[in-house]
Amino acid sequence: MSGITTINPATEERIGSYDLMSDAQVSDAVQACHAAFRDWRGMPVEDRAAVIRAIGGKLRENKEEFAALMTREVGKLIGDSRDEIELCAAICEFTADAGPRELADEERDIPGGRGVVSYAPVGVIYGIQPWNFPCYQAVRYAVANLMAGNGVLLKHAENCTGSGLMLKRIFEAAGLPRNLFTVLLIDHDQSDRVIENPLVRGVTMTGSDGAGRVIAAKAAENLKKTVLELGSNDAYIVLDDADLDVAVEACVQGRIYNNGQTCVNAKRFVVTDRNYDAFVERFAEKMAAIEMGDPTEEATRLGPMARSDLRDKLAEQVEESIRKGARAIVGGTVPDRKGAYYPATVLVDVAPGQPAYDDELFGPVASVIRATDDADAMRIANDSRYGLGGGIFSKDVERARRLASEQFDTGMISVNGFNVAIPNMPFGGVKDSGYGREHGGFGMKEFVNAKSVYLAEA
Repeated sequence: MSGITTINPATEERIGSYDLMSDAQVSDAVQACHAAFRDWRGMPVEDRAAVIRAIGGKLRENKEEFAALMTREVGKLIGDSRDEIELCAAICEFTADAGPRELADEERDIPGGRGVVSYAPVGVIYGIQPWNFPCYQAVRYAVANLMAGNGVLLKHAENCTGSGLMLKRIFEAAGLPRNLFTVLLIDHDQSDRVIENPLVRGVTMTGSDGAGRVIAAKAAENLKKTVLELGSNDAYIVLDDADLDVAVEACVQGRIYNNGQTCVNAKRFVVTDRNYDAFVERFAEKMAAIEMGDPTEEATRLGPMARSDLRDKLAEQVEESIRKGARAIVGGTVPDRKGAYYPATVLVDVAPGQPAYDDELFGPVASVIRATDDADAMRIANDSRYGLGGGIFSKDVERARRLASEQFDTGMISVNGFNVAIPNMPFGGVKDSGYGREHGGFGMKEFVNAKSVYLAEA
């Protein structure tokens, strides 16, 4: 039986090692989660909400320890790690507040009586999650499904195994019944068998669109519903009337947040001809000033990427883009230093056929694209197989709102700013960025049985 070893991407030092579970242990874990679910589903929704609220409190109590662990495991800036814990606590609070209302029975008039729509939990939900937000990625789907009354399994990314196990301890310390949230230390073949297990009633996954196709196919083969969040190549549009001070500042923040490793990072910067030269000059100047450093230091603005293989893939995408006509005016080369570091990078002359235009560059690399005018900028923004997030910069906020609602083919749009996730707003995308929604009350109903109950008049 092989195991997992976690490595600090900043120092290349070993953090910990973990044994993979045997097939029998996995089967027992699924059975135990299902047994816990059978008790949990009968608990009044208000009581479940109280446990969810307590989880938020425990997350805050353990914020410093958990944040330090995430920074060691995936290289997040320590301030970003703390912010992640706060976001997760806020998700717990929103879910506890909104859950009883969102999951309450609804009455409707029907011929000859009353109709009742009730939302019943369906069972054990299996989540396959990535490493870039070790706490948030798990909390995002787990808390919503626990609120709905389901049981939850987590297969976390190997390099943040410690974070997954710490989250389990925090959940149970807050009063969540044992085994209701279960972390599986398993390989890909075992994961497929978890999806096949008849006690598993739904699958949710965050990752690449390639991996999403594999998971969705396996789930469909077993008639399991899926929710998929599959990354993106988010376009931030700088229109003719944009405030460049606002646009440049937000675009820099949007590109390097979480060391550039966020599905909703700003990645493509589509700038109209009127603003292009000024934007590039100012944006490049600010990106060039961002220095790499120790992610545990408060002043560091750019830490390492989460693994050296991910850094090497990003470097290959940049090199291929340059071979195909792009130019790196900032950064663009792997530094000669220990750790999985890659510098803040700005590419111009970006065009279709280059990875910088077509694909997701999951790291601190900005692709700047020239548009002739506002209409052309919107065309370029939508010229992507992805559609998760995006942004519009314009002094005419109402016009930007109309463009966001009516023309931008993506799931989440920031106007004159950059946002990652807000608990009371839906999170999710379209096209190759996946389907389904989390947050905003939507996630609580993705894996429930919406029952129709017909009450005839006496």
